Amino acid sequence: MFNAAAAAVLISMFLALVRAFAGPTVYDRILAVNMFGTKTVLMIAILGFLTDRPDFLDIALVYALINFVGTIAVMKFFKYNHLGLPHEGEDLGDL
Repeated sequence: MFNAAAAAVLISMFLALVRAFAGPTVYDRILAVNMFGTKTVLMIAILGFLTDRPDFLDIALVYALINFVGTIAVMKFFKYNHLGLPHEGEDLGDL
């Protein structure tokens, strides 16, 4: 049963990669990469369950946090063209 779940997650990861390469806009590609990261978290959790290693869930949670923060940083970079605070004299805009 769990092998079927792992196979289904692998197939959806492949479809996410296809979407990441074919996405018409940069936001579609970022969303597809985020989805791939989420599926990776699921795969780590399934692997931890199949191998009877509950510490894999901690690794999956850390990876999920890194995936979330990374996605927010990339989205901010593409919206504002920088990750830090604006230079002197620049308008803060929608920050």
